[in-house]
Amino acid sequence: MNAVANAAGFPILSLITWLPLVGCLVIMMVRGDEQTVASNARWTALWTSLLVLVLSLVLWVKFDPSDGGFQFNEHVTWLPEYKVGYSMGVDGISVLFVLLSTVLTPICILASWEAIHTRVREFMISFLILETMMVGMFCATDFVVFYMFFEGVLIPMYLIIGVWGGPRRVYAAVKFFLYTLTGSVLMLLALIAMWVHAGTTDIPVLMHTMFPAGMQNWLFLAFFASFAVKVPMWPVHTWLPDAHVEAPTAGSVILAGVLLKMGAYGFLRFSVPMLPQAAAHFAPFMFTLSVVAVIYTSLVALAQEDMKKLIAYSSVAHMGVVTIGIFTFNVQGISGALFQMLSHGVVSAALFLVVGVVYDRIHTREIARYGGLADRMPGYSLVFMLFMMASIGLPGTAGFVGEFLVIIGSLQVNFWLALLGGMGMILGAAYMLYMYRRVIFGRITKDDLRHILDLSPREWAVFAPLVVLTLWMGIYPSSFTSFFDASVGAMVQQHTAALAATTKLAGIMH
Repeated sequence: MNAVANAAGFPILSLITWLPLVGCLVIMMVRGDEQTVASNARWTALWTSLLVLVLSLVLWVKFDPSDGGFQFNEHVTWLPEYKVGYSMGVDGISVLFVLLSTVLTPICILASWEAIHTRVREFMISFLILETMMVGMFCATDFVVFYMFFEGVLIPMYLIIGVWGGPRRVYAAVKFFLYTLTGSVLMLLALIAMWVHAGTTDIPVLMHTMFPAGMQNWLFLAFFASFAVKVPMWPVHTWLPDAHVEAPTAGSVILAGVLLKMGAYGFLRFSVPMLPQAAAHFAPFMFTLSVVAVIYTSLVALAQEDMKKLIAYSSVAHMGVVTIGIFTFNVQGISGALFQMLSHGVVSAALFLVVGVVYDRIHTREIARYGGLADRMPGYSLVFMLFMMASIGLPGTAGFVGEFLVIIGSLQVNFWLALLGGMGMILGAAYMLYMYRRVIFGRITKDDLRHILDLSPREWAVFAPLVVLTLWMGIYPSSFTSFFDASVGAMVQQHTAALAATTKLAGIMH
């Protein structure tokens, strides 16, 4: 094996990816009674995830936004006879998702500090393995490595839902596993077909490989099967509400914050740049599914009585806006989709934490069980209001910018697409305000709510970074868009050029 590190000579991406596993080893070596082991596991997991966060902040600072290509490249020849290598690199699209993953992990560990009492050591190990898989997937620039991380995420998430989840946890975990795995098998076949055709699994090389038009359609459908389940797009979204309701709070946070972004990231990384003709051919189909998702799941959210289910359906609607943006193939649409993915990662994660706070106190998520919390929990009500407004897309919060850019991008494609896609904002306001009014306002009628406590210092520490990010993204969005502007511009240019070349070739053939 010969290794080539990046220009700086410091393998920062590998360090960020694999460091959580070192934390796992430390946790495994701890001996003592159950309480000692649990306490050490929590602190080790927290310090490990904070160290990884510091390294990813270094990556963020050192990243050059003006360069549209991959940076911090690392390469180790792994299977030279098959042209497969351990390759890592980040561009403007993936660097912010690495940061999102490393920001949410310590927040999840803090959030589950008191909520998880059983098998704490195993829970923390699962979370650190999950962090390795998520970061590795966003950093991988070799298709085989990407696939291994993409699938690897399933295992710790399956355990987090299945072991520490609610009463129907096993059903939800198995459903989550089967849905996601079935689609991914088709992606594996597509990957093998691309390798046979191009002779390499290197993602930057494949991005500039022209695949035959007939082959592109089949490859697109194979990728669609895998990524659409992960997004999740309507009608393969039904695993998500079950998984969310049964998962522990920290599991829901990572599921909404990062795992749903993996499907959309796949469309942006593979379907659009590698299969430009097929992507253009299937764009109307993608728009139809996305618009149905935005309107249908918003109406379903209106009918929910469980707070977690309501937020889960709202996630499907928000991700529908993301897929509309991706398939507009213009700078505004794709930039809006990326911004929406990041803002949804922060805001929906925060909303699940908000539900987790009252669930830890009263042990129910039924909206009807609450009411009048503003009197007893003013701090909580304020935090809840901020994230609820951000979810609706109030200007000045993270939720507005992405949806605004997607609407501008889709207007360039079709007026009706923009109008129907924008309906999500109106319906979102309806179900979010309806839930907030019923939980926070009114008179307290239940005795157990009269003695409910406001946010603890630990809970304030959990929400503080998310509050800052939500306002920062809303007030100063260019500090985020500047990272992916060059990459998005290059992608749109390449897509347009590929379509133009195909049209020219078709003209010559005729």
